[in-house]
This record gives sequence, structure tokens and C-alpha cells, in this order.
Amino acid sequence: MEDLISQLMSGLKGIWKYRWLAFASAWLIALAGWAKVAAMPDDYQTTARVFVDTQSILKPLLSGMTSVPNIEQQVAIMSRTLLSRPNVERVIRMVDLDIGTRTAREHEQQVDELMRQIRIGSTGSYDIYTISYNHRDPHLVRDVVQSLLTIFVEGSFKGKKGDSDKAVQFIDEQIRSYEEKLQSAENLLKEFKLKNNFLLPRQGIDFGAQLLMSSDALNNAQLELTEAEQARKAIRAQIEGEEPVLGVDPLPSTIENSELDARLLALNKNLDTLLMQYTDQHPDIVAARRLIAQLEQRKVEESKQKSAAGDPGRNYSPMLQQLKVALAESDAKVASVKARVQDMQQRHARLLAHSKAVPEIETQLAQLNRDYQVNKENYEKLIGRREAAKLSGDLSSTTEMMSFKIIDPPTVPLRPIGPNRALLCSLVLAAALGAALLLAFLISQIRPTFLSPSELRDRTGLRLLGTVAMSWTLQEKIRRRRSHLCFGSGLAGLACAYGGVLIVYLR
Repeated sequence: MEDLISQLMSGLKGIWKYRWLAFASAWLIALAGWAKVAAMPDDYQTTARVFVDTQSILKPLLSGMTSVPNIEQQVAIMSRTLLSRPNVERVIRMVDLDIGTRTAREHEQQVDELMRQIRIGSTGSYDIYTISYNHRDPHLVRDVVQSLLTIFVEGSFKGKKGDSDKAVQFIDEQIRSYEEKLQSAENLLKEFKLKNNFLLPRQGIDFGAQLLMSSDALNNAQLELTEAEQARKAIRAQIEGEEPVLGVDPLPSTIENSELDARLLALNKNLDTLLMQYTDQHPDIVAARRLIAQLEQRKVEESKQKSAAGDPGRNYSPMLQQLKVALAESDAKVASVKARVQDMQQRHARLLAHSKAVPEIETQLAQLNRDYQVNKENYEKLIGRREAAKLSGDLSSTTEMMSFKIIDPPTVPLRPIGPNRALLCSLVLAAALGAALLLAFLISQIRPTFLSPSELRDRTGLRLLGTVAMSWTLQEKIRRRRSHLCFGSGLAGLACAYGGVLIVYLR
């Protein structure tokens, strides 16, 4: 501890020895530093604060009609990308900073300097954004912040309008493509229906139902034809004098005809004899039965002729005339129904002929309808999406989705915020004093002297026999006091100068 104290005292004595050199260097450094601080340009700053209100009544009203843009995210992204190089270059052009630049390098330096000096902050909970800028020109500070504020508002209103326009353009191209596909599908479907009109379903009725309906209609027409023929036969029987019994001719066995009865009796006996020898398919048996049937039919016809000949005035009776009229109407009806039956038979035959090709035609029709329906649905969806995209783009750029309220507009600052000359002057004084002490200490080390007997004994290692004390004269004492007084006055003057500088800058 004593060694440390002795070394410290030795160093202080060495510094004191070269105090005037330290004093002069302190003054020089302090004056130079204060002059440098005084020559530093003023730094002005202005700040603009803006509040973004993103709570709009349009959001709940249009949420089901279109995709409502995320206004909060849109504004946040714009605030983060505000200091992009294109925006900064736009600010430079707006405030005419590019007039003084001549080379591309100077322009890049100007852009980099502007990007470093601009500060953008936000409060996430209240959507309040601040824009600040520092420069030595107060008017330029105001203009730069105002330009940034304008770009921020315009960029936020613009939003994704460009993206929406591109989306609408893409959807329009797809709509034109699907419109061509839809027209092509419609033409193919029309040509197919015109070509296969007879085989296609009509009003929800397929070909199988058409075939069944045709068969039912043909059966009904045939039944109607049979009924018409039976009615005509009954009318003829009444005209011929025979009473129709359920539309059947009288039995031959009930008619008396001696000649024909004898022949029928002989033929029946011969038939019985043949049946005992041969089967029913034998030609003689078949011929005998055919001859018997012809004789019975002849017997019936002769009986009808005799009945008609027995009443000579019947042809002139009113009843007979009515029956002839009814017979004519019945003949016309039978002819009409026969024509309809023939037409239905031909139609039914055509349906049967095309029945094999119907499944393939129905498959092709289903495929054409499916392609047409798919293209139609996509076309209608694209139409709706285009309108939604247009509405979304309009919402992104409308002023009703968000409002900007400028809390603090940018103004021309009257007082600079920097540099802090009082602090810098204090640092200059501290640096000057430190440099002066260091200079005196280094000189004392370069030109060492023994300032005490103990230091001489320690350095040389020799025995110290004695010391010679300095005997100061009165003049030397006065000179020493004057020297101390001047040194103290110099230090006091330095302190006063520092105080005056602080007073100037603090005011």
C-alpha cells in the first residue's frame, strides 16, 4: 500500500512539474473542441402522428357478399414497407432533393441517408402511427414528413386494388374461354338433338316408356278395330234378317237343309272310318274335315239367303235403311281404325328397330349434357367471382373502409433538438483535462527526475549519505506564489469559460 501511495505521489509530482505544459494543452484542446461543437449544424426534427380507424360498418354488411379485405393487416404492411427504396425515391422527387445530385452515387448516398434518418413507429393496440425525420433544414424536415404521410395514406387506400384488377383480368380471360366452351357444347348438343330427335326422351319420357306407350296404343287400336268389326258384323246380320247372338253366326246343326244334311251325314261317317285307321294329320282326314266345314258354311249362307228372300218388302222398310246407314258408318270407322292400326304398327316397328341404338344415344346425350352443365356451372361461378373481385377491389380502395385522423400534423420546428452542445462541451472539457494530465505524465516519464531521497535510494541501490535542502530567497518565494496564482487563475478562467459556454447553450 505504501509503495502504491509513493508511486502515486511520484506521478503527481511529475505532473505538477510539467503543469504549465498540461495547462496550455488543456486550453488549446478545450478551445478547439468548443469551436468544433459551435460549428456543428443544428439538427431539427418534426413528428407527425396519425390514427387509422379500421372499424367500418361496411364489414358486417358485406361479409357475406364478397371477401372483405383485412384492413388492419393492409395498414400494418404499408407502415412496414413505407421506407422501401421506391417510396424514399418518390419522397426525394416530391421535395426536390434530387435537384442537387449529379451522379448516381450521390443519389444512392442521399437515399441511404434519408432512410437512416426517417423513423416510423406504431402502437399496435390503438392503431396510431408516428413518422419522424431529422435534418438541419427545418422546412425540409416538414416537407419530408408530409410527403411520407401522403404516401402512407395513398398506399393504404390503394390497398390491393392492383391485385384485384389483375384477378378481374384473369377471371375475364377464363370467362371468355368458358364462354367459347359453352357455345361449343351448346352447338354439339343442338346438332345431336336435331340428328336423334326421334330417339331422345320427350318431357321426361325415355325411349323405354315411349316403346311401352306405343305398344299399349297399338293394342288399344287393335282392340278398337276388333270391336268395330264385330259391330259391323252385327249390323250386317240384322240387315240379312238374322238376329245376332253376341256377334256369333247360328250353328249349322240348327239349320234344316235335307240335301246338305245327307251329304254331311255321309262325310261324317266316312271321317269316323278314317279316324279309326289314321291319325288327325292324315291328308284324307284333313280333306274330309275341310269339306265338312265348307258344307256347313254353305248351309249357313243358304239359310241366310232363304231368310232374306222370304220377306220381299224388307228392302224398302225404314229400319233397313237405318241399318244400311249404320253399316256404312261402321265400314268407315273400321277403315279409319285399320289405317290407325297400320300407322301404329309401323311406328312400333320403327321403335323396335331403333331400340338397340337407344342406349348408346342416351349415353352420348348424358355425356353432352354433363359437359354442358359443367361448363355452364363454371361460367356462372366465374361471373359471380368476377363481381365479387370487383367489389373487393372497390372495398380495398374506398375511403369508407377506414379513415385517417391526423393527430399531430408535421410543422416547421422552431428549435433544434440537437446536437446537445452542453453535453458535448462537457465532454470536450473532460477530454482536454484528461489529455493534459496524460501529456504531463508521459513527459515526466520520458524525462524522469528524482523528486525524493527515497526514490533515489530505491532506483540506484546506493546508500544515501545526506541531502542538501533548497533555501528559497524572498524573490523566489514571491515568484513561486505568482506562479501558483497564475496557474490557479488559468484553471479558474478555464472553468469560467466552460460555465459561459454552458450558459449560452442551455439558454
